[in-house]
Amino acid sequence: MAILDPTRQPQTDGAGANTVTGGVGDGPHPDVMAASTLDDTRVMSSDGEHVGKISDIMLDVQSGRVAYAVLAEGGFLGICSTLHAVPWSALMLDTDEKCFFVDMTAEEIRNEPGFDKDHWPSMADAQWGATVHQYYNRAPYWSAARKAPERDDLTDS
Repeated sequence: MAILDPTRQPQTDGAGANTVTGGVGDGPHPDVMAASTLDDTRVMSSDGEHVGKISDIMLDVQSGRVAYAVLAEGGFLGICSTLHAVPWSALMLDTDEKCFFVDMTAEEIRNEPGFDKDHWPSMADAQWGATVHQYYNRAPYWSAARKAPERDDLTDS
């Protein structure tokens, strides 16, 4: 079973998912990729247990940010699985292992109430969102400051 390599440093600006990667290649990069490439990506808990797969990535259309990844836990072929909204900032993508890590134990993830495919919560409800972010010990994505590029960063020297 893969365990996160502590010698590699995560790359993040504090608002998005962290990434751990072995290098840069041609084409899409872990910092910019199609959301569909992350569908069915394994999610591993901090205690090394496979806790499910990403089933959806939820966008906050007005802000242009990724709000949540939907983790499908349990079930068979998506039937009877419990879904969990995991704040995007609570995930770390390991491109070498092709999985996400979340800094919670498998038991903590299973104890999060979750929802089923026919009864989704109102993800635009700020109170619901604050509760989810608090459970995962993360600041709500809408409160994270976005760093605007400096003018010097936009021009060649």
